[in-house]
Amino acid sequence: MSSSNASRRPTMEDVAEVAGVSRGTVSRVLNGGHYVSPDALTAVQRAIRKTGYVVNQHARSLVTQRSNSVAFILSDPQDRLFEDPNFNILLKGCTQALAERDITLLLTIAGTQEDRRRVGRWVTAGHVDGVLLVSEHAGSPLTDELRSRGLPIVAAGRPIGHEREISYVAADDRDGARQMVSYLGSRGRRRIGIITGPTDTPGGVDRLAGYRDVIDEPDPRLITHGDYTQASGERAMADLLDRAPDLDAVFVCSDLMALGAISTLHRVGKRIPQDVAVGGFDDSKVAVSADPPLTTIRQDFTRVSTEMVRLLLDSIGTNTRSAVILPTELVIRESA
Repeated sequence: MSSSNASRRPTMEDVAEVAGVSRGTVSRVLNGGHYVSPDALTAVQRAIRKTGYVVNQHARSLVTQRSNSVAFILSDPQDRLFEDPNFNILLKGCTQALAERDITLLLTIAGTQEDRRRVGRWVTAGHVDGVLLVSEHAGSPLTDELRSRGLPIVAAGRPIGHEREISYVAADDRDGARQMVSYLGSRGRRRIGIITGPTDTPGGVDRLAGYRDVIDEPDPRLITHGDYTQASGERAMADLLDRAPDLDAVFVCSDLMALGAISTLHRVGKRIPQDVAVGGFDDSKVAVSADPPLTTIRQDFTRVSTEMVRLLLDSIGTNTRSAVILPTELVIRESA
C-alpha cells in the first residue's frame, strides 16, 4: 500500500493488490477458499498478514447468513459454574476448539425458568449459529424452544427424551457406575450405598442404573439423592448413615458430592476406607485434593468438549444428528 493509505484501515482491494489477484479471489478465500488455486490461496494469506487486513464480521454475516458465534448454555444456577470444576474444563475446551476456527463462544446462564425463556428468545433471534447445551434437565422448555426454531444443538450428556432429535456427547455413565460398584464389591464391601445425581439428568439416571446392574434388588435404604453440589453430598451421606448405619461403602455420583460425603464421615468419626469406602465419579481436581484421595471414575471432559464442537460445526447447515459415547476408566486411590 502507498504511504498515503497507511493510516486507514486495509480493505479487500488492498489485499488483492498486494496478492496480485482479483477482489473476487480474495472474497472466495475469506469465505472458505473454494475454487481458489493453492498458489492464489497462499498469496492472499500472505497479503492479509502483510496488510493487517481484518475481516468485517458484520459484513460477512450479511453475505453468509452466519453470526460466526456459538452459545454455551449452562442450565444451572450461576454459582455452579464456579463451584463445579467440570464446567470450567468444558467451557475452556469448547472455547479453544472454536477459537481455532475463528468462531466466538458466548457463555449464557439459564438456571431458572425465567432465564431459560430469556435465553431461548435471544439465541433463536439469529445471534448465534448453534448451541452447546450443558447440564440440561429433562422436561426443560428450553430444549423444545431451541428445537422448534431449527437451531443446531449439541448436548453434553444424553438429552433425556430427545435422544433421536439432538446430537450429544456423553461419557458411558452406566458402565462407569458398574465399574465402581463392582470394584467396591471386589474389596469385600457388602452394604454399598449410592448418592445419585438429580433424577432428571442423564448422570442421575444412568449411574443409578449401573449401580442396579451390579446390585440386584438393592435395599432402598441404601439409595439417596443429591444435586451434584458438595453441600448435597454432606446431607445425603448423613441421611444414608441414619437409614443404614451398617453400610460399609458408598458410591457417590460426582466427586464434588463425594467431597461432602467424606466431610460427613469425618465428622461422625468414620474411618475412610476402613469403616466406609468411598468412590466418586469424574476424576476432577477435587478427587486428588480429597482426604483421603478419592477413588473415582475418570471421564475425559477435554475430549467431550472437542467432540461437542466437532458435532456442532458438522451439523450447522446440514441438520445432521450424531451421538458420541466415550469410555470411562476406574482410577484407584486411597478412599477405597
